[in-house]
Amino acid sequence: MENKPTASELEILGVLWSKGAATVREVNEALNQEREIGYTTTLKLMQIMAQKGLVARDETSRTHIYKAAIDQDKVQATLLNRLVDSAFSGSASSLVMQALGQGKTSKSELEAIKKLIEKLEGGQP
Repeated sequence: MENKPTASELEILGVLWSKGAATVREVNEALNQEREIGYTTTLKLMQIMAQKGLVARDETSRTHIYKAAIDQDKVQATLLNRLVDSAFSGSASSLVMQALGQGKTSKSELEAIKKLIEKLEGGQP
């Protein structure tokens, strides 16, 4: 990934990945549900993100519509690989053990994890 998103840019991308496309105002309103952030700050960040190629901007109407220009799965894989390498000495199992040991995993998430493990053990893709 050429242009790595910052933490603030990842928040904006998260909104766009969930909504598909949105105006600056819609993104700002979604961000304000978590923490206070000014409209002009959101606007400036999204303009920078457009320059970096992280978002695409449709300028055909007065109100510009933004959408993510990078794939969520690719971003997550890149960030996860970086985290595993830097914080867990390359050990994916250490990451998983730490994450599951926090006690925040629901029963349905644990069931999905068990199914994935069974699938991987069975050699299924």
